[in-house]
Amino acid sequence: MNIHQNPLKSRRGIYLLPNLLTLANLFAGFYAIISAMNGHYAEAAISVFIAMILDGLDGRVARLTNTESAFGVEFDSLSDMVAFGVAPASIIYMWILFPLAKLGWVAAFIYVAGAALRLARFNTQIGMADKRYFQGLPSPAAALVIAGFVWVFHAGDPHNLFLQTTAFSLTALMGLLMVSNIRYASFKNVDWRGKIPFMVLLVLAFSLVMISISPSQVLFSLFLIYALSGPILTFWDLHKVKALRKRLGKRGTKNRA
Repeated sequence: MNIHQNPLKSRRGIYLLPNLLTLANLFAGFYAIISAMNGHYAEAAISVFIAMILDGLDGRVARLTNTESAFGVEFDSLSDMVAFGVAPASIIYMWILFPLAKLGWVAAFIYVAGAALRLARFNTQIGMADKRYFQGLPSPAAALVIAGFVWVFHAGDPHNLFLQTTAFSLTALMGLLMVSNIRYASFKNVDWRGKIPFMVLLVLAFSLVMISISPSQVLFSLFLIYALSGPILTFWDLHKVKALRKRLGKRGTKNRA
């Protein structure tokens, strides 16, 4: 052994398992784009769903195996940008937004820009934000709404005005929700080791059965509900605050009387 060997050299390198999963996530996003270019829109949409699963695994594996690193964080963000930013926008643009000319690529770019800004903001808030909530719609959820829409309706006529309008609105809306200040539940405070009521297990079993029967429709519906839950809950909270202020105002008026 060379006693003059630089100890930093032995520490160089990257952790294999979590970064391998991140690389697979990147490949799934790349494959989704290639599939869309070849007109295989269902395969492209399914690839985005696979990317979401891989994205969820790499972080958990890194934490469980104590292999977290700064390189892994940056690599994960770049992979997410491809899988959940560029890929969904490319898929829906090539499938149905292309006939809309400038309007089509404007909607697609709003989505891509929203994903990039969302990921950048998330990285700057690591360790500071409330772990119970996400600020803005998470990019994987937004991507799955777009991919789910394509998966469900890919056999339809891409020149159908209703489908085009819906695709345009949905793409732009997901991009805007990602950069909004609307809060979304992160589910990070769920105690996976704790006990649950028996009915919850039945609901989960029923959900799995429904997904197996019609995966495209059920998954699209679930992620669309999640995407819309943020604005709905925000509106409901504002309504409760206004109602509370009215009650306090009435009490103050009675006290002065």
